[in-house]
Order: sequence, then structure tokens, then C-alpha cells
Amino acid sequence: MTEHHPLTAQERIPGSTRIMGVDPGLTRCGMSMVDMTANRKAHFVNVGIAGTLPAESLDQRILKIFNATQQWLRVYRPDALAIERVFAQEQVNTVIGTSHASGAVIAAAASAGVPVFFHTPSEVKAAVTGSGRADKASVGRMVTRILGLERMPKPADAADALAIAICHGWRGGGIGSGVNMAAQTQTHQGSRPVASRASNLTPAQKLWMEAEARARR
Repeated sequence: MTEHHPLTAQERIPGSTRIMGVDPGLTRCGMSMVDMTANRKAHFVNVGIAGTLPAESLDQRILKIFNATQQWLRVYRPDALAIERVFAQEQVNTVIGTSHASGAVIAAAASAGVPVFFHTPSEVKAAVTGSGRADKASVGRMVTRILGLERMPKPADAADALAIAICHGWRGGGIGSGVNMAAQTQTHQGSRPVASRASNLTPAQKLWMEAEARARR
């Protein structure tokens, strides 16, 4: 596994929601961490790539992605994990590999008790660039600008992971948007839409929801 930055525990911004964003893939799995404050300001925490080699056995590749995700979850303790939904319009081998990686990430989050949310590629692109058809370079440039970074995160999988985290935070404060695996009603894809979880929210999450409600008035 290669990292752009070491995994070092970092205090979250008071009152913020910490979101882990993942761009799933077996060869390169983008992982990111963002703190989102109630004014919808995204603050960079970390970004990196969990990588495996095609020559490795499939079981070992999946295990490496699972272990890498667990490590990120242990170090940063996010409130939510947002991951890109797998679509079948790509090449079959790519979809299968992405699905394997996605499953490893979801399992790691579930084992840590972190709710998982899904966002489509076009949804993520529209959130950060204003266009659901934006290319990867445009997404990278906007992520760099939104987070106030000195340079664009590379490879593109890293920038995409940050974009997914930002998208989730902007669409619902990190806890109430996308598709949540922890809710009650199962859909045809195995994921579950969001249900009311107010009684299970942390103090920071409750403050976020209150701020969101005020902003909509």
C-alpha cells in the first residue's frame, strides 16, 4: 500500500462531521478524509491510495484493501463513509474488480460500526464542478480549490476520493444523504435508503442537523 501522507491521528474541527471518501478499485483504491463544518466548509485531513498488484491472488488483494480501510477507520474514526456506487457500463473486468474492492471497504466499515453511503459518479461530479459530465481533470482542479490545497492530489483516484467525501458532506452533512446500509428498507441493489436515526447521532451530528434545518428555513 502506498500513501501520499502518513496515517497520523488528527483532531477534528470542533462541531464538524468527519467523512471518509473512497473511490473503489483493486489496483488503486483512493481513500480520503475530510472534516465538514456546519457552514459547508470542507477541511482536508488526508488522502492516499491503497494499491495491490494484478499478479497477486484475488483473495490477498481483497484482504489488503480490507486491511487498509480498517487502518484508516481506526486512525481517523469517521462519522460516515461515502463510496462511489459501482456501475456496469464499464468493462466487465473493471466492474468485477471494483465490486470486489467496494465489498472489502463496505465490510471494513460495517465491522467498525461506520454507516456507509453511496453516490453515483455523475452526482459527485455535479456536486464539485456543477456538471455531471465533468472530466477527471476538472474534478481534480475543483477539489484542489475547494480544499485550498497547494497542488492537485494525484493520481486521479485520490482526487476522486476527496470529491466523494465533499459531495456527501454537501448533500447532507455527512450523515443523511446518499444511500445508507444501516436503514430499514432494502432496495434491489442490496443497499438501504436513509431512515431517521436522530436518537443514534453524536452531539456533533445533532448540531449539524440543527444547522441544516435552520439553513433551509
